[in-house]
Amino acid sequence: MNHWLMKSEPDMFSIDDLKKKKTSGWDGVRNYQARNYMRDDMKLGDLVLFYHSSCEVPGVAGLAKVSKTSHPDPSQFDAKSDYYDPKATKETPRWFMVEVEFVKKFDEVITLTSIKATKGLDKMPLVQKGSRLSINPVTEHEFKIITDMAQ
Repeated sequence: MNHWLMKSEPDMFSIDDLKKKKTSGWDGVRNYQARNYMRDDMKLGDLVLFYHSSCEVPGVAGLAKVSKTSHPDPSQFDAKSDYYDPKATKETPRWFMVEVEFVKKFDEVITLTSIKATKGLDKMPLVQKGSRLSINPVTEHEFKIITDMAQ
């Protein structure tokens, strides 16, 4: 099993939104490395740290898991979508997504500040200068540290 950190702006889609929907496609990703993680590496049942970004208190808000593996992101074909890609076709899609399922909302957000201050988390891509990917792999050790912080 792999572990991941997936970022979402809470005013666009939050852990509470996922809790209400129970499952959701992780659409609209338009970065090739993040796409490759979803297309090539994410497996059914992989656990996800659901991270709220670009907000007043960024941090890990809860847990999700991959409930459906990679498939073409339909937003790339929708000319009315902000994520439309005129170069993508149904025969040769460019963008892929996974589906995630709600697991748990943390009582309190594990803040970026506390993550940066925690021993053993200094190698996470999240805390590296210039790292802006919306999806990153997380080691089992890092995952355990963060979930323990939520207890």
